Amino acid sequence: MKRLFLITIFFYCTTFTGCKKLLDIDSSHAVSEENFWNSHEDTRTALVAVYGLLRAAMADNNAWWMYGELRKGDFYALQRQDMKAIIRNDLRAAYPLLESLSNWRRFYAVINAANMFLEHVGEVRARDPKYSEENMRVDIAQMRCIRAYVYFFLVSVWGDVPLITSSHDGEFANKPREDKQTVLAFVEKELVQSAADLPYKYSADDPQQSGAYYNESSTRWYGVLARKHTAYAILAHVAAWQGKYVDASVYGQFVLDNYSKGGSYYIGTDELVSGNGFFKWKKDNHILAFNFDWGHVDASFSGHLEEMTLAAPVINKALPDIYVPKDTILSVFDQPVDERFSLDTLTGVPTSQRYFSNFNSQIPIFSKIKVIQDGNTSDPSFRIYSSTIVITRLENIALLQAEALAVIGEQQRAIDLLNTIRDLRRIKRYDAAREGDLIDAIFKERRKELMGEGWRWFDLIRYNKIKQNDPAFMDLIARGGIYWPVADEVIKQNPLITQNPYWQ
Repeated sequence: MKRLFLITIFFYCTTFTGCKKLLDIDSSHAVSEENFWNSHEDTRTALVAVYGLLRAAMADNNAWWMYGELRKGDFYALQRQDMKAIIRNDLRAAYPLLESLSNWRRFYAVINAANMFLEHVGEVRARDPKYSEENMRVDIAQMRCIRAYVYFFLVSVWGDVPLITSSHDGEFANKPREDKQTVLAFVEKELVQSAADLPYKYSADDPQQSGAYYNESSTRWYGVLARKHTAYAILAHVAAWQGKYVDASVYGQFVLDNYSKGGSYYIGTDELVSGNGFFKWKKDNHILAFNFDWGHVDASFSGHLEEMTLAAPVINKALPDIYVPKDTILSVFDQPVDERFSLDTLTGVPTSQRYFSNFNSQIPIFSKIKVIQDGNTSDPSFRIYSSTIVITRLENIALLQAEALAVIGEQQRAIDLLNTIRDLRRIKRYDAAREGDLIDAIFKERRKELMGEGWRWFDLIRYNKIKQNDPAFMDLIARGGIYWPVADEVIKQNPLITQNPYWQ
């Protein structure tokens, strides 16, 4: 654990320092390259550190939800003016939170760490006979997959971004922003190639990863590392983001045909919303996720959705930072027996409140995700959380596949997948005569199923690109207003970086 901590600090230092020679750091806490890339223990430490850096980047300032859930979404902010600015898409407002979120450096820390791994892993193979060719191949595939995902996320948030594929031994020349299509072409190529070498499971005698991975049992790696269907799931998201729905359907279908090989399954509503359920710690059912394990002393007060959404009676906090207004809840959850939330229209009494607590008060509490302490406590005095940041899951991919199929005209297959999710939540199957447009129904189901999981903003962009019936949103897309501004600090440090025109 100490070694992991030291190398993580090393990666942070090599990326976040303002020095031109990034490796020229005088610190007794940094591990030098000469003393590090020698054994398979070093590759394990470096590999896990990359995942740790990405988790930290997503958790910092609750970034995953700030980018994906708040902008023009279902949540309202009660008192925090910085969150209100994000919700109304006023991203140049003068708040420290917005300046921090506009800065992409923490994501380039992940990319730099992955680049360093890819550059040095061969040295370990040459020096340590215990580090097998297979082990190295699987490790390289993971680093390429994670690096590709980070670039996809960067493009989703900022549009054009610098494409850096080498650490240059810590000596970085300034690079301008690369066209987003070029970056996404790189992402797709990397994911396809990494998918070929990734196993479905680790330490489970998978044909592509035999034996005990780093001498650990399969339970150690549940839901922690990128796997074959992880790469294909990301590929499906990448293709859909670009409007390449034929490709998205191919990648999505691979996940739907093979998810059980990786331990995934469709989850019932009780498991989805239980504090001891789907969002607790690490699980094979997490196709891509970053966990906080109570048993590894990973729980924290911040970096979790619960920090912003929970309040009395769930925890001892007077009011949440963000909440979903009653009118929104009732307009979205309009099916009479929806297990996530439903209301008896005659009595006005909720018949299910799994997503929301305290509905009859002025401020309903979004309590879908509530992994308090170790997930087993119901004591409202605890305000420390260990929920996992789930990037994508099987239900997300099923609805994404339904979206792709509907766009390319395979209506019945799309309806079948939509109904798969509806059956899980015990609501009526899709009826075109009653509900109208299939695309609308699919995106409405995504809105319900994935509420609070960081997808609302990105779904709105894809929906409007498909429908093109909202002039204001289409103008936002055309002028680049869907992307975040680049932090002034980034532009000051690198004169080749230009601001997104919309935010100039």
